Amino acid sequence: MSKVSVLVVDDASFIRDLVKKCLRNYFPGIRIEDAVNGKKAQSLLAREAFDLVLCDWEMPEMSGLELLTWCREQDNLKTMPFVMVTSRGDKENVVQAIQAGVSGYVSKPFTNEQLLTKVKQALNKVGKLDTLMNSAPTKMNSAFGNDSLSALTGGKAGVVAPAAAPVNPFAKPAAAAPAPAAAPSRGLLNSPPIKPPASSAAPTGGRGQGQLRLPNGIQQCVIKALSLKEALLVVKRTDTLPQVLDSAVLDLEQGDNAETARLNGYLHAIVAHEQKPDSEWLQLTFRFVDQDAQKLDYISRLIARGTAQKHFVPGA
Repeated sequence: MSKVSVLVVDDASFIRDLVKKCLRNYFPGIRIEDAVNGKKAQSLLAREAFDLVLCDWEMPEMSGLELLTWCREQDNLKTMPFVMVTSRGDKENVVQAIQAGVSGYVSKPFTNEQLLTKVKQALNKVGKLDTLMNSAPTKMNSAFGNDSLSALTGGKAGVVAPAAAPVNPFAKPAAAAPAPAAAPSRGLLNSPPIKPPASSAAPTGGRGQGQLRLPNGIQQCVIKALSLKEALLVVKRTDTLPQVLDSAVLDLEQGDNAETARLNGYLHAIVAHEQKPDSEWLQLTFRFVDQDAQKLDYISRLIARGTAQKHFVPGA
């Protein structure tokens, strides 16, 4: 029996490792190849047959949308399942991907269950799911942080950067509206507007607000500091505490047109903001995995404007 082959495309090695670990844990017999951008994936698809592509949107050299469009122009790839795995959850982006022929949509950050659901749906449509399910799944670790730890300590190469060449990584948020069937369950489309933490006891000294999208929910945050590598955030403590190494997306609102920057990363450190065990606020170090020239340029501009506009304070 031939193995089911999956191509994982993302310029961040951290994300590629999470996806591969999740699939291998659940489908022991699966064959997985990966590519750091659309161009590399295009080369692989031209010479090898794959049953499914899991692809990021924003990447250097060739974006996920461009790769999808190219695939649908090839006779042998027209019906191949193609699932977009991206932080671009706005209605306009979802519609754009659907029009290009996407098979499914997974919003970053995602849980193992969310990813596996989309994979199984896509493979079932082309009759490939039974082949995978014939291999009994091993015990699946649903704790996203443990997969993140494995990805970080597995001796993999450092993060390679994302950057959609023709696509501006800062897109205007879509107006609130019902999401289409293929829209992610937790993206900007269904997110509350970015506001400062609603509490008179909110920490002072922050120079900007944003929202942090975690695998299991959204938290409003205050940006205390911002550098090219990480952001120092303060969030209100809730019943469900964030975990170190949780994958996340930080949405920063900036500019007169209320544009939103989506930055992928993970929680590097979590401490109490106040020096007491029942601290109402938590201080998070959010480390970026996006390091392409275009996104770094945008972050640099935000930092440069921080003092004049009192919007951000550069971090160390």
